[in-house]
Amino acid sequence: MIQFDIITIFPGIFDSYFNESIIARAQKSKKIKINIVNLRKFATDKHNTVDEKQYGGGPGMVFKIEPIVKAIDSILKIKNQKSKIKNNVKIILFSAAGKQFDGKMARNFSKKYDRVIMICGHYEGVDERIFDVLKAKSYKLEAISIGPYVLTGGELPAMVVVDAVSRHIPGVLGKGESLEEERLGVGVPVYTRPEIFKWKGKKYVAPKILLSGDHKKIEDWRKAHRK
Repeated sequence: MIQFDIITIFPGIFDSYFNESIIARAQKSKKIKINIVNLRKFATDKHNTVDEKQYGGGPGMVFKIEPIVKAIDSILKIKNQKSKIKNNVKIILFSAAGKQFDGKMARNFSKKYDRVIMICGHYEGVDERIFDVLKAKSYKLEAISIGPYVLTGGELPAMVVVDAVSRHIPGVLGKGESLEEERLGVGVPVYTRPEIFKWKGKKYVAPKILLSGDHKKIEDWRKAHRK
């Protein structure tokens, strides 16, 4: 089982996605566990403030370091953990400047780690000292991006990572062959009934070979038509 810990200021934003379909079933069958951590609970003032203006001036606000460090310490209970947990934990900060997340990373996460901690940034980012603090605790923080664009926060990337990693965990998809990238790769055209679809005077026909029952020819056709 992998546990995903998501540090966010919008804990309710995940409910609809994580409580439906495959991810919901994976949680129910204890293949994965998702722990949503409200960063504001680790603020030190009565207004639950987690952001401040940045040193040096400039627009936008920056997440303060103290609430994030406290949130991570709370997740790991570092004082009570055995040292070996350091080898089984991945800590991620979502950032547009981070390393591009891809299928290979998702597969590696599913095999290497028991716990994936994700910091959902917002505003102008997170106090850079978080990298040094975690390094001092012998943890490496890695900045990750899910695409060549800028988002308003890390919540959508967190959902993407949970989904992409979870589907590589045995039993989450039901059958190992459900991983299309393990069979023929992604982008293979698919068709279903009816065989002939009529629309506004035109006919759209499914490829005959897919109805032939010849599995070898079907596999060859699919390999030849990968996008």
